[in-house]
Amino acid sequence: MEFSTFGEKFARYSGITQLMDDLNDGLRNPDAIMLGGGNPAQIPEMLDYFKQLTETMLTSGELTAAMTNYDGPQGKNVFIQALADLLKATYGWNISAKNITLTNGSQSAFFNLFNLLAGEFEGGRHKKILLPLAPEYIGYGDAGISEEMFISYRPEITLLDNGQFKYHVDFNQLTVDDSIGAICASRPTNPTGNVLTDEEINHLDELARQHGIPLIIDNAYGMPFPDIIFEDVTPFWNENTILCMSLSKLGLPGVRCGIVVASEEITTALTNMNGVVSLAPGSIGPAIAHKMIEQQDLLRLSEQVIKPYYQQKSQHAIQLLQDAITDERFRIHKPEGAMFLWLWFKELPITTMALYRRLKARGVLIVPGEYFFIGLDEDWSHGHECLRMNYVQDDETMRRGIAIIAEEVMKAYQSS
Repeated sequence: MEFSTFGEKFARYSGITQLMDDLNDGLRNPDAIMLGGGNPAQIPEMLDYFKQLTETMLTSGELTAAMTNYDGPQGKNVFIQALADLLKATYGWNISAKNITLTNGSQSAFFNLFNLLAGEFEGGRHKKILLPLAPEYIGYGDAGISEEMFISYRPEITLLDNGQFKYHVDFNQLTVDDSIGAICASRPTNPTGNVLTDEEINHLDELARQHGIPLIIDNAYGMPFPDIIFEDVTPFWNENTILCMSLSKLGLPGVRCGIVVASEEITTALTNMNGVVSLAPGSIGPAIAHKMIEQQDLLRLSEQVIKPYYQQKSQHAIQLLQDAITDERFRIHKPEGAMFLWLWFKELPITTMALYRRLKARGVLIVPGEYFFIGLDEDWSHGHECLRMNYVQDDETMRRGIAIIAEEVMKAYQSS
């Protein structure tokens, strides 16, 4: 069968497809050690909360109503209004319900945004999405209808105490010109746990405004929810910012609810795209989140339950890793947020893609670093020395998985 150009691009196997396949296969295999995928932690208090909340909503008829009715293409009105009021009251942002639209998950939002703002334009012009700091989220890489949709730059690397390091945007090499349609950065960053500083965000905002393009901030792990961010930074939004949020890392990935906070021009465009592509966003997630706002639980649980849970888990995982891998060439990116640790094995004689295969053969699933260096002009050896590890599993599973990673890394170093 012959596929169209669009079909040839999107029907092929990609990094994000491999990640989700591994996640699904691992969930079906009770012996798999899942240190790769992006499933959020099964936090007991949150599981109990969602169980009780949905039982209450089922009894009241609210859950059944959400399942048996379409919302409009913008998404559930009562949730959108409640969220606009919450963000305005919490941060003083000048927004209304017209500044918010929902999507069927963040991945759908980014696909629509990237292809709205970059790609082919009239007159044969071509624009790209600028990722100011590589590595970046694996899910961006194949989201462009046009080829070569992204351009990115190597970060500055600061070596820290305690076997850690941190990436910073290298503004000296960053180039913004008429070929850039938007700037996009995740904060906290998936895969590294890096959090762009207030100074970096303000500088990116200035560059975006100077060139008349939007700044997209992927806030899937950030404030005010799920608040998996461990640095003291300021939440950011203005009318030139496209802030993308999600219910997934709150603990609800299955409801597939993405949230976009932007200018009315952008939200109107996305709403119209929703109507064409999917009629309307799903209703169950927004119904649950609206109830959480109504009961004043959304921010409380994010701050008091979700954030401290992940922060404790990340510190424990770092201790397990540093106890198991004592080679001085091993460093961990400073964990500033999100739910991953970014491991750097300097001078590793094999690629982390090869390491991934060796670990998978032993039942340990991680994500090789090569997939995250999207849009670089040339190959960078650093990209073959890093891998992403999810730290949300129980302590014993983490210990077993890290022991196997340590063994395979040592074998690789010793073979050189």
